[in-house]
Amino acid sequence: MHHDVIVLRDFYYTTSLGRAAQKALRDHCRACWPDMSGKDVAGFGFAVPLLRPWLDQARRVIALMPAQQGVMHWPAEAENHSVLAEETNWPLATDSVDRLVMLHGLETSDRPAALLEEAARVLRIGGEALFILPNRSGLWARMDGTPFALGRPYLTGQIGMLLRDHGFQICDNGGALFFPPRDNRRWLRWAMWLEGVGRRMVRLRAGGVLVVHARRVEDTPSNGLAIKSRRPLRILDGVAQPAGTRPAWRDGRDGR
Repeated sequence: MHHDVIVLRDFYYTTSLGRAAQKALRDHCRACWPDMSGKDVAGFGFAVPLLRPWLDQARRVIALMPAQQGVMHWPAEAENHSVLAEETNWPLATDSVDRLVMLHGLETSDRPAALLEEAARVLRIGGEALFILPNRSGLWARMDGTPFALGRPYLTGQIGMLLRDHGFQICDNGGALFFPPRDNRRWLRWAMWLEGVGRRMVRLRAGGVLVVHARRVEDTPSNGLAIKSRRPLRILDGVAQPAGTRPAWRDGRDGR
């Protein structure tokens, strides 16, 4: 079962709890990658609340939204950087992305292994990714009313094994959303303080979400098998653009 893009938009942009979650996750991303100058950045799922700070820094920013979820124009006040994409067939060239953020993408996918293969395909060797997933042992995956209650929650060991099997090396396992998922002013006054305390006690694994920082590594043979070839470039054939217009994320070095 997949999220609806309107539900996700309303949660992150119109509710106090969603805005608090957005700030906590965004701060985590910026702490991990403080400088994105000259980088090609992609987000998959509903990563747009976290991508905004990099619009003015990065060379190129694209928000990939799965077809089952739906797509919206983003950012609302500027040229569009979002595109509708099939989960396992992204309209990006192989080895074309330096940084990837996946939020509300992996836990709702019917084919998580194939989705990670596609993520590995577009990331350059040495490129980095942040996978933000519901924590099976956290409160946010157990309480309805937030997007993290839908889909398949993970434990640290489970996501680590899945990533290693698909071309990623774990750099760091962290957590976020250490405050309770209650849209209550009294609780939300303490949200950022609780977030800071939680990060200093990360070994408790008590956060509502897992934040896994991983690096794309070179494919290596295993058990005598040959290295599998990277998939060729695929494009969105047949999707026409009105004359004289082009999405902002297509502006780049090669002019495509």
